[in-house]
Amino acid sequence: MQYFADKVIWITGASSGIGKQTAINLSKIRGTKLILSARRLPELQQTQEICNNNGAQCFVVVLDLEQSETLHEKANEALHIFGRIDILINNGGIGQRSSVLETPIENDRKIMEINYFSSVILTKAVLPSMISNKSGHIVAVSSISGCFGFPLRSAYCASKHAMYGFYEALDIELRSKGIKVTIVAPGRIQTDLSYSALTKDGTPHGKMDDGQKYGMPLETCVLQILQGISKAKHEVLIGRKELVMVHIYRKIPRLFHYIISKVKPT
Repeated sequence: MQYFADKVIWITGASSGIGKQTAINLSKIRGTKLILSARRLPELQQTQEICNNNGAQCFVVVLDLEQSETLHEKANEALHIFGRIDILINNGGIGQRSSVLETPIENDRKIMEINYFSSVILTKAVLPSMISNKSGHIVAVSSISGCFGFPLRSAYCASKHAMYGFYEALDIELRSKGIKVTIVAPGRIQTDLSYSALTKDGTPHGKMDDGQKYGMPLETCVLQILQGISKAKHEVLIGRKELVMVHIYRKIPRLFHYIISKVKPT
């Protein structure tokens, strides 16, 4: 993990789940300087306190990923804290639990704004300084749902597919400029994502899905994510047996569509 030593790392969605655990793990590495972002200040401050106690320099930039008009200013605020961003981890996002027919277009737009457009805006905001420094690493936390469709997650899958397309293109464009790009695709992980997932009326799902309840422990997931980033992998697939579906989809799509119709979506 020496890759992260003395790096300035900005993490969105750092108030809970993968983002919070990533910050905690990184705070134990010598010389790391962390910038934590999310909507909820009290939860961010809890993460900040843990990270500071671990010896890291840690600052908070509160932001709402849905408020796209504010994000460029927030990126400038983050850049001015330490004068640079070495690694941007676009982790913040929201889930979904509603069918296509019952999902109002407002929910589709909200999920795309939070999961996709916010990461694009923040990435574009920090890239000029990275290119000027001829160094930097952009991390996009997508999902295995960004590799194929899945019931009750149409907008979520669309947003995560969009991340794949954008960061694939970005990686190709930046290879000659000294900037690395890593796409992370977690599967079923023990987080609270399903609790806050949007239902058809825009309210939180409010319960833990079995897939997440019995999924990979959060600490194991984050360790694998950080190992993948440190090795500058282009794609990091995280999960257990559900990862088989990614490979089946890519190699035998007809078999995938048969199997996926039998999988419980919640």
